[in-house]
Amino acid sequence: MNYDIFNGDADGICALLQLRKAEPREARLVTGVKRDINLLGKIEPGTGDRVTVLDVSMDKNQAGLQQALESGAEVFYVDHHFPGDIPEHPGLTAIINEAPDVCTAALVNGHLQGAYLDWAVTGAFGDNLKDTARSLAVPLGLSAADLASLEELGTYINYNGYGPAIEDLHFDPEDLYRKLYAADGPLEFVASSADFRKLQDGYKQDMGLAEALQPMHASESVAVFMLPNEAWARRVSGVYSNDLATDNPDRAHAVLTEKANGNYLVSVRAPMSNKQGAAELCMQFPTGGGRAGAAGINDLPTDSLDAFVDAFRQAYSG
Repeated sequence: MNYDIFNGDADGICALLQLRKAEPREARLVTGVKRDINLLGKIEPGTGDRVTVLDVSMDKNQAGLQQALESGAEVFYVDHHFPGDIPEHPGLTAIINEAPDVCTAALVNGHLQGAYLDWAVTGAFGDNLKDTARSLAVPLGLSAADLASLEELGTYINYNGYGPAIEDLHFDPEDLYRKLYAADGPLEFVASSADFRKLQDGYKQDMGLAEALQPMHASESVAVFMLPNEAWARRVSGVYSNDLATDNPDRAHAVLTEKANGNYLVSVRAPMSNKQGAAELCMQFPTGGGRAGAAGINDLPTDSLDAFVDAFRQAYSG
């Protein structure tokens, strides 16, 4: 059996789109909301199975990866998050790059030598790597309007992945992947798909609510925002963090969303002018992880809120 395991955000989806456009393969799709990253634990591969893993932390999937390799499966792993110890095993092919201006879609683009560059550009935009996306896009010779359309689509795909449960999303990431795969390309999807309009309308409505928020703490170097325990807030937390980072490139941002259990979902963005420290900060807390420029904590306990804010301010106020 074949397994395609991918993060439910723009980077994971656009990475898989490139691979399967270039190398069509029937496979069981394994994905979920963006923060659902323990995905290798959901499969039981065996000898001869092929497992593709895209844009999910190897560090958070060490047990599942070891099980897959020990079972005799072949694993192709592409990611840009902190990997932990990368196993040395003949069944593992790993393309891992933690550089702050790299995403999984860009790594797959390099692997495929630009075969589906338009999807790589879309994924990079969705991961808020705008300079990377624009650099990648140069060989496409796109008009300003078409490049803006890829940025818009990437942003909306990424927006769709946020939320603690599939029910919070406009589309199950697996279904959205299939809809995108059926399109002739990202520009065709933008031009003719009613599903694009649904994403666009949802994004604009949710972002309109978010833009009315005031920070609970703000200075020249850091800002902390709190979102309520509502579906629109859960959907918008990541893309709102990206917009804050883009609009204030010298400031670090933390966006906390209240959860039903009383704890917090946390998104951290390092300053765009110095994309460092986000993963290191978040990994100080259980359920935290990510990459240097953008990271998060899935379940920050209420009694750790002050400690997090203090650590955040200390990390970026110097």
